[in-house]
Amino acid sequence: MSPQHHAAYKDQLLSQRASLMTQLSDLRGGTVGRAEASSEHFGQQQDSTAQVNSARELEFALDAHDSEELERVNAALRRIEDGSYGSCVDCGVEIPPARLQAAPDALRCIACQEKLEKRQAQRAP
Repeated sequence: MSPQHHAAYKDQLLSQRASLMTQLSDLRGGTVGRAEASSEHFGQQQDSTAQVNSARELEFALDAHDSEELERVNAALRRIEDGSYGSCVDCGVEIPPARLQAAPDALRCIACQEKLEKRQAQRAP
């Protein structure tokens, strides 16, 4: 993969990272820590306990999802820097550009990703 392609994917990943960091900051209450923001947000008892608990669980799930996505983006940026970006971590083949455009943080080619997902599905209860 050429350095020009890396630059385009790096720009896309940096933009995605900035967006995720903004979402996480907003979700966490800006400069306030997650626990403090949650306490302020859910400290008001206008809603039922069930509604508050559901909203809190949703916010924590969104936070976890965005945090995991941010880690994947950061890992992809590290792979760009070390020169391993664009190669499947399982089989070593070049990941097609269309896949990287759709998912610039992809670790695997489609075939290896499908194998991984089948293994994970078989382990699930």
